[in-house]
Amino acid sequence: MSGATTWPAASLKEIEAQLCAPGAKFEMETVDVLGVPTRVWKNVPPTLRELAELGRSHGDRLFTIYEDDRVSYEAWYRATAKFAQYLLDSGVKKGDRIALAMRNLPEFPVVYFAATCIGATLVPLNAWWTGAELSFGLENSGSRMLVSDPWIWKKWKDELKAVSSVEQVIVTRAKEPSDDFIPMESILGKPNDYINLPDTKIPHAEIHPDDAATIFYTSGTTGKPKGAVGTHRNATTNIFSSSYSAAQTAMRRGDPPPTPVQKVGLLVIPLFHVTACNARMMGAVAVGHTLIFMFKWDTKQAYEIIEKEGVHSTGGVPTIAWQLLEHPDREKYDLSTLEGVSYGGAPAAPELVRKIKEVFGAEPGSGWGMTETSATVTIHSAEDYLHRPDSCGPPVPVADLKIMSPDGTTELPVGEVGELYARGPMCCRQYWERPEATAETFIDGWVKTGDLARLDEEGFCFIVDRAKDIIIRGGENIYSSEVENVLYDHPAVTDAALIGIPHRTLGEEPAAVVHCAPGMSVSEDELKTWVLDRLAKFKTPVKIIFCDETLPRNANGKILKKDLKSLFEDEGASA
Repeated sequence: MSGATTWPAASLKEIEAQLCAPGAKFEMETVDVLGVPTRVWKNVPPTLRELAELGRSHGDRLFTIYEDDRVSYEAWYRATAKFAQYLLDSGVKKGDRIALAMRNLPEFPVVYFAATCIGATLVPLNAWWTGAELSFGLENSGSRMLVSDPWIWKKWKDELKAVSSVEQVIVTRAKEPSDDFIPMESILGKPNDYINLPDTKIPHAEIHPDDAATIFYTSGTTGKPKGAVGTHRNATTNIFSSSYSAAQTAMRRGDPPPTPVQKVGLLVIPLFHVTACNARMMGAVAVGHTLIFMFKWDTKQAYEIIEKEGVHSTGGVPTIAWQLLEHPDREKYDLSTLEGVSYGGAPAAPELVRKIKEVFGAEPGSGWGMTETSATVTIHSAEDYLHRPDSCGPPVPVADLKIMSPDGTTELPVGEVGELYARGPMCCRQYWERPEATAETFIDGWVKTGDLARLDEEGFCFIVDRAKDIIIRGGENIYSSEVENVLYDHPAVTDAALIGIPHRTLGEEPAAVVHCAPGMSVSEDELKTWVLDRLAKFKTPVKIIFCDETLPRNANGKILKKDLKSLFEDEGASA
């Protein structure tokens, strides 16, 4: 029961003053981060190495579950130590890049921590990318080693083998041996056998909190992905950001901050995204939560796992939350252990927030962040979310938000819409080998987000539009220019525009308007296949409309995409 008769029992500022007081768990301090004075959590693990040692303290507690694989924290640590030594023996040095192309498997956190704990930089590659996109990530990062799951390797091995920087390929769960790669099992054994590996520590390495730890790729407006360089501090900041939010939620009700309890989460967001890797996995390792992985999302299988394993939390993107709510077999399963369903990465209807509470009795949760902010900047949950279902929440105490004028020179007052800028110890400082893009996005510690937003009097953030020409389909970013460039490459196409059309559960989907050269033609299916052969499936337009005239433009020659959306209105919003 809540200790307060009215909600909220305290303001955000009152709660912050208490939780972040000197000597308190969430105490903050200002430190120099790459030349910028930055407010940080004083007591958070400074690097991923300290976090790994903390993770080992959870002992026999299960860390990961995947089908029949059940790996404890001690078993994970032993495998991490063994693989870290293997990397060193293979000549990997501090700063070298190790690429990881993998679905959510127990091997993922082993490779992640083994690489980062010896000072190497891990490069998680999007498992949905094509061979050309994966090859670009390998080449751009200059990765010396690739660790892959068998499905990615089998599908794209010819392209991946051609990347000259890669000296060694390791493939896990391969059914047959090959001269093309080293089986992961020859180094570590199978996940259920990790506990039998030698009881050794992760090899020592000198690591600073602001050393590079990861390169996560985000699509680029010029068509080529950009690698956001994340540091150890960027990643571990998320641990306290999530924990602070839980304490804040309790105190808004008039209750004391909860004692951290080890829980079970069904993680369906890919670990190659910062949300799963930084926001979820970091907190799990710190507290000792269990993470359950699925080969691919299936609502009925998720119900079975929730019932069997007593899952406390799940979610990912709004699509998944809707499917959990609306599947016809929902009432056949005991889902009573669910305490929270959270999501982000795509627009969510206010109706979804209320339904999660009504149907599951669980707390809805959301937030805002991006690859360049290493995940969490704002967090929104429970009563605050129910009261402001169209907000993404207030910034965590170590983060700052501001709203800037279109030219970036003037900070706008409360309530006005402008471009959102974010600052804090979670924010990256650069793109990998992209100095011009770095200068445009990272400004004196601030990240120029490309989102149009407003802030209210209490600091709650409301995303109202996107300044960048981007479509977000079920949490996956699609930069319009990338798809448009592929459409323009077709010999029949002389004019093309990609726009987002509404979709009830995915938020939006990509659709295209195309004008063909005189005397030339191409069918909708042919053009869809053209794109699908060159880009990931989620970037392929679901609908293509052909125009007899060139597309409408403004005085500067920019296509008027808002005028094109009406062409799809007769189709209606996708279901």
